[in-house]
Amino acid sequence: MTNRVALVAGQTTRGGEAIGCADSRSPDLRRMLQLGLATVWLLDGLLQLQPFMFTAHFGAMLRGTAAGNPQLVARSIIWNAGIVGHHSVVTNATFALVQVLLGLGIAWRMSLKAALAASIAWSLGIWWFGEGLGGVLSGNASPIGGGPGAVLVYALVALLLWPADRVGSDPPFAAARALGIAAARAIWALLWGGLACLTLVGNGRSSEGVHDLLKGLAAGEPRWLAALDLHLASVLAHRGVAVSVSLAALFTVVAVAVYLPSRAARVSVAAAVLLSLVIWVIGENFGAVLGGGQATDPNSGPLLILFSLSYWPARPRMATRDDPATAVALETS
Repeated sequence: MTNRVALVAGQTTRGGEAIGCADSRSPDLRRMLQLGLATVWLLDGLLQLQPFMFTAHFGAMLRGTAAGNPQLVARSIIWNAGIVGHHSVVTNATFALVQVLLGLGIAWRMSLKAALAASIAWSLGIWWFGEGLGGVLSGNASPIGGGPGAVLVYALVALLLWPADRVGSDPPFAAARALGIAAARAIWALLWGGLACLTLVGNGRSSEGVHDLLKGLAAGEPRWLAALDLHLASVLAHRGVAVSVSLAALFTVVAVAVYLPSRAARVSVAAAVLLSLVIWVIGENFGAVLGGGQATDPNSGPLLILFSLSYWPARPRMATRDDPATAVALETS
């Protein structure tokens, strides 16, 4: 007697009797994350249209990121800031247009690859000229305040979400679909391990570093958020080193957890998302988008969340008619 087991069109049958079904139209996590990245780029474009950005003060703000950087880097930043300051309307309108186009390009499947490639190049340019390399070389790249620079994480997310499937593979998480498991895990470990290191250098070694950062955030924010900043600054006064060491330990645990089995990895990804959310709310004040009119992006918190979710362990994929790598027929006697 012959039993035929076929996996076709997302349905498993045995002798014609349905025993299971997978919805081939279920949402693709990677596509959802791509749309999340597109949304952040659109938000950046809208923030770039704030009145402050069309004044010479925006160029002065960019010039401030040169402080503490090596001379070569500082000179290039000052040169760029001078151009922006003298042609603020044209340059800023161009910045806003580019970022809106990046968002729309990532959202539209036909232009996805080109837009992701352009977003990587644009992110690296902003990281250099707009963020002063995120303060990495000046000792100001505290992860609590957005170090090593939000746009650097933009580039990493775009790389991980590149639309290239490995034929015949069923990767354990979305970030591995383009780069492979080993490379994706290395990027995860490098980012979170790098955050751990940045937490312990520069301002992280100061007992008042966290206090000064939170106190400085209060200016220009809504009253409720400013009150939260000042309260936390008071609580954490003289405790900066303890906070830095604790955060570094958490970042290190998250960095190595990607190599654990899927159940433990799922817990580590959830912890990374929660940690990113706490940093975004407490250390970054939602990217300062609620006050002052000077925020150019929502800072690193949302991007770290997108980055982390791209490592969320995937469920085993059932076969579909459009999936020739797994839609097979097995016959047993």
